[in-house]
Amino acid sequence: MHQAKHLVRDTLLVLLGNLILAFGVAVFAVPSNLIVAGATGIALIICEFIPVNYATVVFVINMVMLLLGFIVLGKKFAAGTMLSSLIFPFFLAMFEAIPQLQHLTSDMLLSAIYAGLFTGLGCGIVFRVGYSTGGMDIPPIIMNKKLHISLGVCVYLFDVVVLLGQSFFTSFEGILYGIITVFITAIVLDKVTIFGERNLQVLVISAHHEEIAEAIFKEIDRGCTFVNVTTGYFHDQQKAVLCVVNNREYPVINDLVMEIDPTAFIIGSEIHSVKGRGFTLPNIDLDKQIRDHVS
Repeated sequence: MHQAKHLVRDTLLVLLGNLILAFGVAVFAVPSNLIVAGATGIALIICEFIPVNYATVVFVINMVMLLLGFIVLGKKFAAGTMLSSLIFPFFLAMFEAIPQLQHLTSDMLLSAIYAGLFTGLGCGIVFRVGYSTGGMDIPPIIMNKKLHISLGVCVYLFDVVVLLGQSFFTSFEGILYGIITVFITAIVLDKVTIFGERNLQVLVISAHHEEIAEAIFKEIDRGCTFVNVTTGYFHDQQKAVLCVVNNREYPVINDLVMEIDPTAFIIGSEIHSVKGRGFTLPNIDLDKQIRDHVS
């Protein structure tokens, strides 16, 4: 039942992401003749040299990338990519069939900005649930997974290469507007993929680690881990308190530590993904755990 709910949620988010992506392309990019990136951009370049059908080239690229995604990223990823590959053209045709949407603005700069915003938002929603919009989205995801390079940066680099490839067949001004779109897409994409997952990892080095840990348990209901540390100058062995809190809880834990030990050394590091009790799983009953441990 739980898996079924997740599947329905992920499917709806993939549909929503493709809907937003298609809106940005059909309403802002295409009417303004902005150069495009991804599989579409590669197909345009190939068609300049080889007299083949444009749609056929896009289909071949998508199928090759789908196979690559299946091999490297797994069956779930390939299934989500297949859904995007089928539904995106439908949404694109739907928006293109509405004449009123084709003339929302004649300003090239506004079109470039909003094309980037909607493209980044749409792709980000799809990427966030572990799927892809298909085509040339797959190589950046593989680079992000294998090389741990920011997903937005990977997408940006691939798109810039494709855009530069089209520079031989379009105006210099068109290239500049296209780069603006790609740059905005990369920024929005990164923001969407980490939205709501920004927390702080706090490390407290203090001789009063037991008291600090107990205060964190009682006052903000967060778990802690003791970490063995060695001081750099005297080489003393002691323990540090490690915990993860959200942004609102950080000032509270800072005040708690300062009340207990004003000389404590506190390090706060921003992190973007936390899984486990208190975040993606329910909190545990600490009092019950203590009673069970004692008994």
